[in-house]
Amino acid sequence: MDTIETLHAMEILDSRGRPTVRATCRLASGATGTASVPSGASTGKAEALELRDGETGRYNGLGCRKAVANVNGEIRSVVSGQGFETQEGLDAALCELDGTPNKARLGANAVLAVSIAYARAVAAHRVVPLYKHLAHIRRVPPDTLPRPTINLFSGGKHAGGQVSIQDVLIVPTSVVSIEEALAMASEVYRRAAERCAKRYDMRLLRADEGGMAPPFKNTEEMLLEAVESILVAGLEPGRHVSLAIDVASSHFHNVGTYTLDGEKLSANGMIERIAKWVEQHPIVSVEDGLAENDWDHWPRLRDAIGGKALVLGDDLLCTNPERIRKAADKRAADALLLKVNQIGTLSEAAEAMRLAREANWKVTVSARSGETEDDWLADLAVGWGGDQIKIGSITQSDRLSKYNRLLEIEDETSLPLVWWPNR
Repeated sequence: MDTIETLHAMEILDSRGRPTVRATCRLASGATGTASVPSGASTGKAEALELRDGETGRYNGLGCRKAVANVNGEIRSVVSGQGFETQEGLDAALCELDGTPNKARLGANAVLAVSIAYARAVAAHRVVPLYKHLAHIRRVPPDTLPRPTINLFSGGKHAGGQVSIQDVLIVPTSVVSIEEALAMASEVYRRAAERCAKRYDMRLLRADEGGMAPPFKNTEEMLLEAVESILVAGLEPGRHVSLAIDVASSHFHNVGTYTLDGEKLSANGMIERIAKWVEQHPIVSVEDGLAENDWDHWPRLRDAIGGKALVLGDDLLCTNPERIRKAADKRAADALLLKVNQIGTLSEAAEAMRLAREANWKVTVSARSGETEDDWLADLAVGWGGDQIKIGSITQSDRLSKYNRLLEIEDETSLPLVWWPNR
């Protein structure tokens, strides 16, 4: 056990130019850890609350000076001088200090920055890489690397809303290393950019997570263009490279109706449409195919596409243990999109991971649309044995820092990628 000597936080900017929180934890031994937390655009209603200042004349109200002040004030005064036997001990103290179910008082951005900074400081104190320390927290040694799912095209809230669904991602399924996966994805991305320049007469425009955002007429055109880009790269769709989609249906759902690219569909109609996409295209994962509270229909979606593609819950689950238990009981999903800032501490996210594994689900460890150059997500995905990792596209330093960290871990460990069956 080592004592927390001090904490310090500051406001920094994320990849969209919006404020977020960076915290530094110094232990009495001198070991130090710093962590920056991300922020989402497509956020579920059950997510832990990011504390924002609300000053309209500054960053349009999105400033984080209140969250920073909570770290430098109340949190620091309570935990400084204390020693914690485990990560769970610190995180429990932070949750008790906040006193709300969704971190609304101190802010999930403040609490999470401290939680991860402390983990980094303890890893430094133990003189081990962060991924090894995170594996120690879950008591499961890593034996594989997560397979990347890499943004190719974006719509919805990540782009200009030119199509309703949020992302089409490419999944290098035939390769056995991070290095090969990134090289393969780079070739598909390059070919897609060339096709977009010719077909849409547009320069390369990137969405929040680095995906391209051409003026597609509808989702079907978006999927077809992804398949064509794979083919033009000299690769076989479904064998070398598959697709994953983030539908983000909550954002075009209203009172039982889904307005998909201008077409109104019932829940059953939405399920039929997704099943058709999975049948016609090499799709291996469908994220948020239905709205976050459409609990009655999620089991039907799983019945329709389960075994062909992952039924991946993001807004549905919000990395929230209570919602994961409910989804497992109802057989509403078979995969968790794990975003630590949706729940607010490492320990609570570890519990979400544990519950997903107990349900025999796959787990995709995910970044957010508003990211920083911090690379702790790569260590988390490796240390916790994630099946997939969703970082964004292979452009922009906020994304590349995490891919480069995966390359470092691969070089150090020679661990293989998690196997994912080809379609």
